[in-house]
Amino acid sequence: MDDIDRALLAALQADATQAYAALGKAVGLSAGSAHERVRKLREREVIRHTTIDVDPAAVDRGVLSFVMLQSNAWMGDPPTRDALAAIPEIQEAHIIAGSASLLVKIRTSTPEQLQAVLRRVFDVDGVTGTQTIIVLETFFERPLNVTDPDPAR
Repeated sequence: MDDIDRALLAALQADATQAYAALGKAVGLSAGSAHERVRKLREREVIRHTTIDVDPAAVDRGVLSFVMLQSNAWMGDPPTRDALAAIPEIQEAHIIAGSASLLVKIRTSTPEQLQAVLRRVFDVDGVTGTQTIIVLETFFERPLNVTDPDPAR
């Protein structure tokens, strides 16, 4: 991936509805060249999805929580992934290092609905405990910075 690919990705992150002509102009390419580069980025699965950013509160999913799952066994196998994926309120699931085995991101409409989701999480084979953090306010969320190839600098 070169600087032009990174610039294309940044432009698409800012507005994924841009025409290829506008994308090309932004990075110094023709519309056709921009289109071909974006196609290759999709083909290589650098671009995994094109989506919109929905305000969770506007669709009655204003309660955000992060839940660490403790377990009595390794949880990084397909049955665990599939069981968690079957719970629609879970937006993300990550295998982690530390005192917990998994970290999940959950969005619900009410604390009571969160409690119901936690009951379903406890039904997942191997889960022995949870630690839940409820978000009171989000200062910011940002997309991945693709323009700096070495973010440690």
